[in-house]
Amino acid sequence: MWQTPAFSVRKTKREWFCPLRQTLPLPVFLKGPVRQQDINANMVSLICTLQSHRDDVNCCAFSGALLATCSADKSICVYSARDFSELSFSPLSGHGYGVHCCCFSACGQYLASCSTDATTVVWSMDSGEIEAVLEHPGRSPVRVCAFSPDSSYLVSGGSDGTIALWDFTSRTLRRTGAVSDTSIVACSFTPCSQLFITGSTYGDLRLWDLNMNHLHAEKNAHDLGVSCCQFAPQIMKGTDGCVQFRLASCGQDSLLKIWIVSLLSAAGIKMQLAHSLTGQSAPVLSCAYSADGQMLVSGSVDKTVTVYQANEGTLLYTLNQHDRYVTACAFSPTAPLIATGSMDKTVNIWRVEDGCGAQAASVSNSGGRKSTGHSRLMVSEWSEEDVLAWLREEGLEAVTDVFKSNNIDGEELLSLTKETLSSELHIESLGLRSKVMKKIEELKMAPVSNGTPDEYLCPITREIMKDPVIAADGYSYEREAIESWINTKSRTSPMTNLPLQTTLLTPNRTLKMAILRWTTCQ
Repeated sequence: MWQTPAFSVRKTKREWFCPLRQTLPLPVFLKGPVRQQDINANMVSLICTLQSHRDDVNCCAFSGALLATCSADKSICVYSARDFSELSFSPLSGHGYGVHCCCFSACGQYLASCSTDATTVVWSMDSGEIEAVLEHPGRSPVRVCAFSPDSSYLVSGGSDGTIALWDFTSRTLRRTGAVSDTSIVACSFTPCSQLFITGSTYGDLRLWDLNMNHLHAEKNAHDLGVSCCQFAPQIMKGTDGCVQFRLASCGQDSLLKIWIVSLLSAAGIKMQLAHSLTGQSAPVLSCAYSADGQMLVSGSVDKTVTVYQANEGTLLYTLNQHDRYVTACAFSPTAPLIATGSMDKTVNIWRVEDGCGAQAASVSNSGGRKSTGHSRLMVSEWSEEDVLAWLREEGLEAVTDVFKSNNIDGEELLSLTKETLSSELHIESLGLRSKVMKKIEELKMAPVSNGTPDEYLCPITREIMKDPVIAADGYSYEREAIESWINTKSRTSPMTNLPLQTTLLTPNRTLKMAILRWTTCQ
């Protein structure tokens, strides 16, 4: 039965709402000295409050088109992320006890939910029908579940410390593991889908591979217990070339922590604490990254929601609109929206807007390097004179006459190969050809020195993206570039060289909007 969504904000007259959008702008509560640029750069408004649940809200999850919430009332509610109307098949009823966690597959076609009834249920988002019921080993209550980013796997954690890794394609149990004398209450896959981490009430964070080999344990990561953890969607590269991930975790110690997890070829796994955030005064129950990895949200027993700039751990704002503990939070992957759930039985939907000031604040300089005229342009926009100036800067005066006589501009520069340097430009010296190619590769990999945020550049073309998409490795690419890569090369990640588990590409609308805002402000 279709239900009219219960839009309301407590202590607020309904006639004050816009009847179409049901929105009510609310103030942002900033902590610390309030600067005018903080007010101008950041704005948050409460769009609506959903009141469909009859008991504590335990989890919120977004897909590109939907929002799902689950509750101790045994139900899962599913809403359109466009107008937050409840879908015709909602609420979903299939669990015998309270539902602890819910999560969407990458494409949003399936929703998984887990419960005290010892099952993880897979639902079709086309019909609301049950696709599969996965019984947890040992029939333990299931506290948490998570899909891998490529949707090949689903992991679930039990109250008795057991961990089940499911092959999602076949809906079969792949591996099991266990941590003794504790409950598994948190889990998250790395963006490459090859590893996952679990958090327990004992306070440990443990990293596993797909064969359930225990790779690393960060003991006492949170005193009195972990409550939630999540990897950032992006894969990073360390200064020594190793693959790195960012991980957020929170716990009963009232802290939100940001970790750098490094995959070292010889020494195994290294997990280093980058930030310990103290923006909340009571146990932190939930945390989530934005789709671009730039923001981090958390909910706490102190009834607040805090939003941080994720890289530096800077507190942006604190929201105070829930009456009881904030147990759940999630960012939309396609719009600047945050959902927060609470033991007050409500779900608040917030719109986050970043102005030009926020973008300007994130611009970094070029490390003191002198910026010449051509360096303020994209390489593909360089004129022939710009290319010649660059050659002189890089000590390649020996080839300037050749480049000048062949009218090489920026676009042609990027297309050069060792073969074309020899066959078309007739540069005979192998050492000189190698030096030229090395400088061109460095040019492709270097961030644009006009202040363009590096995350706005496609890793393949090093151009500002117009249609960014997220690949299975967790990186964002220009659609045309990654499609060409997949079609002409082996199915490996351009960034990690690891196999791509799927060629599915997901539009990164949040990044696209950020790029549009940034280019408008220039």
